[in-house]
Amino acid sequence: MIQMYTTPSCSSCRKAKKWFDEHRIEYREKNIFNIKLTKDDIMLMLKNTESGFEDIISTRSKVFQEKNLNFEDMSMRELTDFIIEHPSVLRRPIIIEDAKMQVGYNEDEIRMFIPKRLREIIMCTTCDKGEDCDYVHALETYFKELSEKEQTAKSS
Repeated sequence: MIQMYTTPSCSSCRKAKKWFDEHRIEYREKNIFNIKLTKDDIMLMLKNTESGFEDIISTRSKVFQEKNLNFEDMSMRELTDFIIEHPSVLRRPIIIEDAKMQVGYNEDEIRMFIPKRLREIIMCTTCDKGEDCDYVHALETYFKELSEKEQTAKSS
Protein backbone atom coordinates (compact mmCIF):
# COMPACT_ATOMS: atom_id res chain seq x y z
CA MET A 1 0.00 0.00 0.00
CA ILE A 2 1.23 3.46 -0.85
CA GLN A 3 1.88 5.69 2.17
CA MET A 4 1.66 9.45 1.64
CA TYR A 5 2.83 11.96 4.26
CA THR A 6 1.05 15.28 3.75
CA THR A 7 -0.12 18.55 5.28
CA PRO A 8 -3.41 20.32 4.52
CA SER A 9 -1.92 23.58 3.19
CA CYS A 10 0.57 21.89 0.85
CA SER A 11 -0.34 22.44 -2.81
CA SER A 12 2.05 19.67 -3.93
CA CYS A 13 0.26 17.30 -1.55
CA ARG A 14 -3.10 18.22 -3.07
CA LYS A 15 -1.71 17.64 -6.59
CA ALA A 16 -0.35 14.21 -5.60
CA LYS A 17 -3.63 13.15 -3.95
CA LYS A 18 -5.58 14.36 -6.99
CA TRP A 19 -3.29 12.37 -9.31
CA PHE A 20 -3.76 9.19 -7.26
CA ASP A 21 -7.53 9.73 -7.06
CA GLU A 22 -7.79 10.35 -10.82
CA HIS A 23 -5.85 7.14 -11.47
CA ARG A 24 -7.92 5.26 -8.87
CA ILE A 25 -4.77 4.21 -7.04
CA GLU A 26 -5.29 3.51 -3.35
CA TYR A 27 -3.06 5.16 -0.78
CA ARG A 28 -2.94 5.81 2.95
CA GLU A 29 -2.55 9.41 3.90
CA LYS A 30 -0.90 10.58 7.09
CA ASN A 31 -1.37 14.26 7.83
CA ILE A 32 1.84 14.94 9.72
CA PHE A 33 0.30 17.87 11.60
CA ASN A 34 -2.68 15.86 12.89
CA ILE A 35 -1.08 12.46 13.45
CA LYS A 36 2.24 12.43 15.24
CA LEU A 37 5.09 10.89 13.29
CA THR A 38 6.84 7.89 14.80
CA LYS A 39 10.43 6.72 14.63
CA ASP A 40 9.18 3.95 12.33
CA ASP A 41 7.80 6.60 9.93
CA ILE A 42 11.17 8.35 9.85
CA MET A 43 13.04 5.04 9.38
CA LEU A 44 10.72 4.11 6.49
CA MET A 45 11.54 7.41 4.81
CA LEU A 46 15.27 7.07 5.42
CA LYS A 47 15.32 3.48 4.16
CA ASN A 48 14.24 4.78 0.75
CA THR A 49 16.54 7.80 0.46
CA GLU A 50 19.79 8.11 -1.43
CA SER A 51 21.26 10.88 0.73
CA GLY A 52 19.59 10.26 4.09
CA PHE A 53 18.11 13.21 5.94
CA GLU A 54 19.16 15.58 3.12
CA ASP A 55 16.45 14.09 0.91
CA ILE A 56 13.57 14.61 3.33
CA ILE A 57 14.42 17.74 5.35
CA SER A 58 13.84 21.25 4.11
CA THR A 59 16.67 23.27 5.59
CA ARG A 60 14.82 26.37 4.39
CA SER A 61 11.91 25.66 6.75
CA LYS A 62 11.15 28.39 9.26
CA VAL A 63 11.83 26.27 12.36
CA PHE A 64 15.13 25.03 10.98
CA GLN A 65 16.24 28.59 10.22
CA GLU A 66 15.06 29.96 13.60
CA LYS A 67 16.97 27.34 15.55
CA ASN A 68 20.04 27.88 13.36
CA LEU A 69 20.62 24.13 13.03
CA ASN A 70 23.11 22.20 11.00
CA PHE A 71 21.72 18.70 10.66
CA GLU A 72 25.16 17.36 9.80
CA ASP A 73 26.20 18.14 13.41
CA MET A 74 23.23 16.23 14.84
CA SER A 75 23.09 12.53 15.64
CA MET A 76 20.51 10.32 13.95
CA ARG A 77 18.56 10.12 17.20
CA GLU A 78 18.62 13.93 17.63
CA LEU A 79 17.44 14.49 14.05
CA THR A 80 14.71 11.87 14.33
CA ASP A 81 13.43 13.38 17.60
CA PHE A 82 13.63 16.87 16.08
CA ILE A 83 11.53 15.81 13.07
CA ILE A 84 8.95 14.15 15.32
CA GLU A 85 8.66 17.35 17.39
CA HIS A 86 8.80 19.67 14.35
CA PRO A 87 7.25 17.82 11.38
CA SER A 88 7.11 21.05 9.36
CA VAL A 89 10.82 20.55 8.55
CA LEU A 90 9.90 17.68 6.22
CA ARG A 91 9.60 18.27 2.51
CA ARG A 92 6.16 17.30 1.26
CA PRO A 93 4.55 15.18 0.14
CA ILE A 94 6.61 12.11 0.87
CA ILE A 95 5.17 9.14 -1.03
CA ILE A 96 6.43 5.62 -0.34
CA GLU A 97 5.60 2.19 -1.70
CA ASP A 98 8.02 -0.63 -0.96
CA ALA A 99 11.40 0.54 -2.34
CA LYS A 100 9.89 3.43 -4.33
CA MET A 101 9.82 6.93 -2.87
CA GLN A 102 9.06 10.38 -4.19
CA VAL A 103 9.60 13.60 -2.26
CA GLY A 104 7.55 16.50 -3.55
CA TYR A 105 5.26 16.33 -6.55
CA ASN A 106 6.70 15.68 -9.98
CA GLU A 107 4.22 14.92 -12.76
CA ASP A 108 6.58 12.52 -14.54
CA GLU A 109 8.16 10.78 -11.55
CA ILE A 110 4.84 10.06 -9.84
CA ARG A 111 4.09 7.60 -12.64
CA MET A 112 6.42 5.12 -10.94
CA PHE A 113 3.40 4.33 -8.74
CA ILE A 114 1.24 3.22 -11.68
CA PRO A 115 -0.02 -0.32 -10.92
CA LYS A 116 1.50 -3.22 -12.82
CA ARG A 117 -1.74 -4.01 -14.68
CA LEU A 118 -2.05 -0.46 -16.00
CA ARG A 119 1.59 -0.54 -17.14
CA GLU A 120 0.82 -3.78 -19.01
CA ILE A 121 -2.10 -2.14 -20.79
CA ILE A 122 -0.04 0.96 -21.66
CA MET A 123 2.75 -1.17 -23.09
CA CYS A 124 0.27 -3.49 -24.85
CA THR A 125 1.95 -6.54 -23.35
CA THR A 126 -1.41 -8.29 -23.18
CA CYS A 127 -2.90 -7.23 -26.52
CA ASP A 128 -2.35 -8.07 -30.18
CA LYS A 129 -1.17 -4.60 -31.24
CA GLY A 130 2.39 -5.16 -30.03
CA GLU A 131 2.94 -1.42 -29.61
CA ASP A 132 2.31 1.23 -26.98
CA CYS A 133 -1.32 2.09 -26.42
CA ASP A 134 -2.54 5.65 -26.16
CA TYR A 135 -2.43 6.57 -22.45
CA VAL A 136 -6.04 7.80 -22.33
CA HIS A 137 -7.26 4.58 -23.97
CA ALA A 138 -5.14 2.52 -21.57
CA LEU A 139 -6.67 4.38 -18.59
CA GLU A 140 -10.19 3.78 -19.91
CA THR A 141 -9.45 0.07 -20.34
CA TYR A 142 -7.93 -0.13 -16.86
CA PHE A 143 -10.86 1.70 -15.23
CA LYS A 144 -13.31 -0.58 -17.06
CA GLU A 145 -11.49 -3.62 -15.67
CA LEU A 146 -11.58 -2.12 -12.16
CA SER A 147 -15.32 -1.45 -12.46
CA GLU A 148 -15.95 -5.00 -13.65
CA LYS A 149 -13.98 -6.39 -10.67
CA GLU A 150 -15.94 -4.14 -8.28
CA GLN A 151 -19.24 -5.33 -9.79
CA THR A 152 -18.17 -8.97 -9.53
CA ALA A 153 -17.15 -8.45 -5.89
CA LYS A 154 -20.50 -6.84 -5.08
CA SER A 155 -22.37 -9.73 -6.75
CA SER A 156 -20.54 -12.36 -4.73
